Amino acid sequence: MDSVITLNLLAAAIGYIAGSIPFGLVLCYAAGYGDIRKIGSGNIGTTNVLRTGNKLLALLTLILDSGKGAFTVLGFTALTGASLETGILCGLGAIIGHCFPVWLGFKGGKGFATMLGTLFAAVPLAGLAAGLGWLLTAFITRISSLSALIAITIAPIAAYILYSAPAAGLCAIITALVFIRHSDNIKRILNGTETKIGQKKKSDQPVSPSQKTD
Repeated sequence: MDSVITLNLLAAAIGYIAGSIPFGLVLCYAAGYGDIRKIGSGNIGTTNVLRTGNKLLALLTLILDSGKGAFTVLGFTALTGASLETGILCGLGAIIGHCFPVWLGFKGGKGFATMLGTLFAAVPLAGLAAGLGWLLTAFITRISSLSALIAITIAPIAAYILYSAPAAGLCAIITALVFIRHSDNIKRILNGTETKIGQKKKSDQPVSPSQKTD
């Protein structure tokens, strides 16, 4: 029992450290955009990086943020032979690290990309179901945040049906965390002011690399 607890704590800790790497912030500094936290919403994730107008940079942020979840889970389980549930716990640590990185005063992203990477690595069929839910909702509503919320709601249900109750329970914790991080988006969805995909707010002007924000 002690060894299982130790392995679970190690999984969560390694996941947190990997997840707390702020790729969006690092990439924007490297590309000359300065501090992404001073642009748009102040978030370090893909959507805010896209507000620089640099689509390649946003794509790299999406890939790396997803990879924080996926590669951490795959690497840890491959090296330790950990159970499915411990793998998900490692991914949960990565999501928490992304949302609350110690290096940035615990102010990070919203966790959807890291969550999706975690699901595809730990419970791929549930990840696929969540991904399809996102695509369908995005096609119908063109609201990215609503699509993310629908997708993450599907995940624990699919995990319960296709994997196990403990796996579904851990996915439900991830779902709750992502919902909490999207609380402002939920308010805007309910009052009809949430920005749609491809729609720009008046304040969302692309930032050139020469426009330093620090």
